[in-house]
Formats: sequence, structure tokens, C-alpha cells
Amino acid sequence: MRVLGVDPGLTRCGVGVVEGAPGRPLRMAGVGVVRTPAEADVGQRLLLVEQGLESWLDEHRPDLVAVERVFAQHNVRTVMGTAQASAVAMLCATRRGIPVTLHTPSEVKAAVTGSGRADKVQVTAMVQRLLRLDAPPKPADAADALALAICHIWRGGATNRLQAAVQAARTSPLKADSLKGTAPVKGTVR
Repeated sequence: MRVLGVDPGLTRCGVGVVEGAPGRPLRMAGVGVVRTPAEADVGQRLLLVEQGLESWLDEHRPDLVAVERVFAQHNVRTVMGTAQASAVAMLCATRRGIPVTLHTPSEVKAAVTGSGRADKVQVTAMVQRLLRLDAPPKPADAADALALAICHIWRGGATNRLQAAVQAARTSPLKADSLKGTAPVKGTVR
């Protein structure tokens, strides 16, 4: 599987391509950052992000795109730029028929380091180690994009199978009969 990880940002949008499968060695196929000038208007910056991501999609032809799920921060302006860049990444992939998955920062950290509370230095060190790189990928946005791709390769397959099973159970003609008298399940499936 070839996964393009996207760490969305309006100034720096990290991108990284990883090939591999669970239980097999991973290989980095590319890493970089799509940059936009801070003084440009938002529309122009989003266009530059779109053009940069389209170029990465053309060059690397991923099977899937993994994007960091936007989470709440105190700085609304930062959240807006991140959300906008995230939407551009999802749009570019979906336009091409490439599946998109979202992973939370803590999910990515846990997959790569074993702890959902790892810091950027720990994530970068593990990405370097897992991909057998001579030097840590820089800047941190690029390392985070690689971590997203690794996370999806390791966790995405199981998540996709679980979601498919839940969907099949929902659409099964036996659903109504088999669920009679059972209490609803609380919580969410990840």
C-alpha cells in the first residue's frame, strides 16, 4: 500500500509518502512541504496548497490519502487555516477517486511511538527509525506527514475492516430480527 500523509497547514503543509504493509518493513517514497507566503490572501494560499498537493498526487499516485484530523485549539485563526488546508487535501484526493482517512494527532502519536502524548521530537525520532532514514525528516510538518502515513498503514486496514463489518451489519436483512430485544451500543467505534 502506498499512502500519502498530509499534515495540513496554510503556511506549511507537510506531505510524506510511505509504502508498506502491517508487519513488513516500511519505505519512504517522498517527503516535503508545500509552502505558501504568509502575506498572500487566503484564496491564493489555498490555490497554492491545491497545486502543490496535485503535484504530489501526480508524482506518487497513492492508494490512499491520510490527513490529520483538525482538533480544537485556542487560536481560532490557526484552526481555520488548518481546516481549510485539510479540506483542500480531501478535495484533491476525492476528485481523483482516492480514499481519504482522518487520524487524530494522539492516534498518530500512539501508532508511531506507543504513546498518544509523545512530543514532536519523539515522533520524529521514531519516524526516522521506522523508515531507516539517515537523518530526521525536517521540518516537523514533513515528519508528521510521514507519521500519518505510517499510522494508516499500521492501523487503517483494521479500521477499514471494522467499519465495513459495522456497515454490513446495519444493512443486513437479518438486522431487525437479530437486534430485537438488545440494548443500543454506546460509544463510537474507531
